[in-house]
Amino acid sequence: MNRIKEVLADKGIKQTWLAEKLGKSYNMVNSYVQNRQQPRLEVLFEIAKILDVDPKELIQSEHE
Repeated sequence: MNRIKEVLADKGIKQTWLAEKLGKSYNMVNSYVQNRQQPRLEVLFEIAKILDVDPKELIQSEHE
C-alpha cells in the first residue's frame, strides 16, 4: 500500500499534474493513487522527488 493519495491531498496537487511531471498517463497515476497497482521502486523515488517528500512518506507500513 502507498500513501500517494494522502500526500497529493496534503499538498493540494492534482493527479493530472503528477502524471504530466512523471511522463505517465493519468490512468497509470490513478492506478497508483487508488492502490490498484504499485509503482516500481524507481518510479516511487521519482514521485517522492517531484512531491519533495522523503520516499518513506509514500509507503504505508503494514503495522499501522
